[in-house]
Amino acid sequence: MIAIVFLLGLLGVVVFAAASGAQALPIAEILMLIGVFVIFFSSGVYIAAVLGVLAFLTGFLFSDRPWWNFAGQTLWGPSSNFVLVAVPLFLLMGEILLRAGLSDRLYRALNVWLNRLPGGLLHTNIVSCAVFSAISGSSVATAATMGSVALPFFQGTKYNQRWVLGSLAAGGALGNLIPPGITFIIYGLITETSVGALYIAALLPSILVTGLFLALIAWHGLRNPMEKPPRLPLAMKIRALVDLIPTALLIVLVLGSIYAGWATPTEAAALGVTGAMFFAAIERRLTFRMLHASAEATARNTALLGLIIFGAYLLNYILTTINVPQALAALIADLPLPPWAIMLCIIGLYFALGTFMEGFSMIITTVPVIFPIVVALGYDPIWFGVIVTMLVEIAQISPPDGTVMYVLQGMRRRAGPITDVFIGVMPFLLAYLAAVILLLVFPEIALWLPRAMS
Repeated sequence: MIAIVFLLGLLGVVVFAAASGAQALPIAEILMLIGVFVIFFSSGVYIAAVLGVLAFLTGFLFSDRPWWNFAGQTLWGPSSNFVLVAVPLFLLMGEILLRAGLSDRLYRALNVWLNRLPGGLLHTNIVSCAVFSAISGSSVATAATMGSVALPFFQGTKYNQRWVLGSLAAGGALGNLIPPGITFIIYGLITETSVGALYIAALLPSILVTGLFLALIAWHGLRNPMEKPPRLPLAMKIRALVDLIPTALLIVLVLGSIYAGWATPTEAAALGVTGAMFFAAIERRLTFRMLHASAEATARNTALLGLIIFGAYLLNYILTTINVPQALAALIADLPLPPWAIMLCIIGLYFALGTFMEGFSMIITTVPVIFPIVVALGYDPIWFGVIVTMLVEIAQISPPDGTVMYVLQGMRRRAGPITDVFIGVMPFLLAYLAAVILLLVFPEIALWLPRAMS
């Protein structure tokens, strides 16, 4: 569907160019491409294949340069970029932590401290997801890991299952927003923005979103009070903190090395993998079989992401060659609207795309077109990176195509309709949108900390 959006945008540029007296591109061929890709997407063809084929067809129809002259060079760029190595490393770290049982210890320890708050275990869902996000870098990995740990705790309880699933989906969506989110690496790679600066800028928005989620759960807990569990002695709570030590040390190792300037995000990811293996060894879970399973899962996910990146880069190269982003930027910049109204239109576009697109595909295929427009409007690239990442995370929990929601639906031990997840996530979706609006009104939420640390 995103390819169709690109082609419709291309058609709009053609019409605009024709109205301006410029030489127009062939509309018949563009309409043909739109028809071809409507068929592709309705047939369920993988996004990576669609992006690649779209790039070749667009280049064949609109570019003077044969595609075989640029395909190899274009693919070599992202495949050899050192920053991109962080993606499989963060995925591998999360897989090792899951199989080492450290995520289960994290959830149990937080539950000891949070289960007496209004909302009880629902608070533990959000906080444990937020903490795990600080070492996983992936929304899907966070939702899958913490969902497998948390859902058994709710078996036979009186908790509203829709709120249970909704809180886990919302918490999982924090995986890319809380540093070291993978989306920031991809955004920085595409726009040549400092990944370290993006991580710093995301800290306060991450706290804002997490706080809104917790406030929402507290409100729900006060409206629907439940019997509180017995009060635990302080000594037991102190002992529970021991289970948080491995996760806390990994967060310090990964994020501390980045913020201190001692390591790049890629190097910090490698340190995180080493740390995860160390703690797995302490737990006596570090075996060849465990490492093989972790590496296999990481390779599978990395290959899927890599194919999407390659297809998107081919498409982006062709669109840039025929001046589509530049023409779109000029077209939108000349609209008789103030910058904030144009930005609202861009946010509305992302929100609409998120209802039927996977978030990672959305950012990697739209940012090359949207980014020049945002810069031309005078917005800060770092601020926009945080906004885009938040919108991508909203896409992960937006019915009917939110990836995180289907991950949790597939993990339910007791069968139930997917609408349980859809309905349960809606309050959290509204809270996330409120956070985006706050960043629009008060951009310093994202920009103050990078400026203070520069």
